[in-house]
Amino acid sequence: MSKETLKIAIPMAGLGSRMRPHTWSKPKPLIQIAGKTALEHLLDSFKSLPDPDNVELIFIIGYLGDQVRTFMAEKFPHIKAHYVVQEKMLGQSQALWLAREFLHGPMIMVFSDTLAETDFSILAKTDLDGIAWVKRVPDPRRFGVAEVDGEGYVVKYIEKPTEMENNRVVIGLYYYREAEKIMSAIETQIKSGKTFKGEYFLTEAMNIYLDRGAKMKTREVDVWLDAGTPEAVLDTNRYLLGHGRSNSPILPASDATVIHTPVFIHPGAKITGSEIGPYVSIPAGCTVENSTLEDVILDEGSVVLQSNLKMSLLGKNTRVEGVTGSVDLGDTCSVKCRK
Repeated sequence: MSKETLKIAIPMAGLGSRMRPHTWSKPKPLIQIAGKTALEHLLDSFKSLPDPDNVELIFIIGYLGDQVRTFMAEKFPHIKAHYVVQEKMLGQSQALWLAREFLHGPMIMVFSDTLAETDFSILAKTDLDGIAWVKRVPDPRRFGVAEVDGEGYVVKYIEKPTEMENNRVVIGLYYYREAEKIMSAIETQIKSGKTFKGEYFLTEAMNIYLDRGAKMKTREVDVWLDAGTPEAVLDTNRYLLGHGRSNSPILPASDATVIHTPVFIHPGAKITGSEIGPYVSIPAGCTVENSTLEDVILDEGSVVLQSNLKMSLLGKNTRVEGVTGSVDLGDTCSVKCRK
């Protein structure tokens, strides 16, 4: 990889409809998981880059995208970031095409809800034109797959395959040594007008890229986490808390609260007389009183009173009182059960 600044393009203009009600009031990358937003976990994954300080982020934003601008300015003011608005959802390739003025030199493209554990330090020594990170799954038919030859080079990408034999699924994480060349392939794709279900999929642009002689290989990941549905978010929270993202909260000795690790409890949260965990994430400003929480994610400012919750997601400034069971509540909601 050259010493030129690495560009990291992150398309995130979708409506996040599978994550409603949470995405009515915030974009999907700002949903809480294991004590941080999904976006923070994504940015953390790039710490293994050969030169992690020499990067520029390019966000392709849409609905509620200004919240991402504000979040980055407050949390990561030292990172240079550009923002491009994708007004019409015409696909992954179109998202990158809108950001083409910023995409030159070495580039990584990653979808905002893709969280993978991989070692990016390999980019320091690679002479490949590109790398596609993949994960083998039992049923690849709702994904895209990479077909490779006997030497491990990618020969073709197939979107939504009908066959089960090739289960090497591309996870939405790619490296390109020269962004200009993949952008040229995208230009050709868009000019052709060829779409799949009304969208320009990146796999088609990469087939053009390969046809022009690009040498790409795949790199398998052991862990591929998703933040695209409530169920997936809870699964991801479970994994992250169980693999180093938990903490050991210090509570007053006089409090009757019991903690079952792993959990994340921010020092700014107030917990009294409760049983917390395992797999519970409680950020700053939350209050939990006389309640039992297991497999639960709260967002900032949430209040839980006299409740017994499992497999639940609570948005910002949500209040739950006297509830038993599972709830999935967006920001500023209030639920109170009267006996």
